[in-house]
Amino acid sequence: MMQAVSLLSQLMSALDEHRWDELERYLHPAFSCRYVHTEESFDRAAWIELNAAYPGFEGLRVEEVLGDQTRAACRSVVTARDDSGVMEFACATFISVRDGLIETMTEVWTEVSQAPPPGTRPS
Repeated sequence: MMQAVSLLSQLMSALDEHRWDELERYLHPAFSCRYVHTEESFDRAAWIELNAAYPGFEGLRVEEVLGDQTRAACRSVVTARDDSGVMEFACATFISVRDGLIETMTEVWTEVSQAPPPGTRPS
């Protein structure tokens, strides 16, 4: 398996299994993650803390992962629960690798089953 694909797959498994104490081993000391949808950026410690403390997080299912030695991307579905019930989010994750660890990550999140905005589809 290609290095970046393997790293991303292992990281996603650790997230799904709530192995928060193992996340750092996949991330470069200079790691940064950018959330395109909220315009937030996180360093390694902040990203790990965000994931470990995310309210109601239940699990993550990878639907597809692809890449090569230095870059990889995956589509996943994240399940969380709050007082109103179960919520599903679709996530696209893009990584680059340096020195055998994930150095940069970009994520794009959206709720599953949203209706398209009015007027954005042909009649």
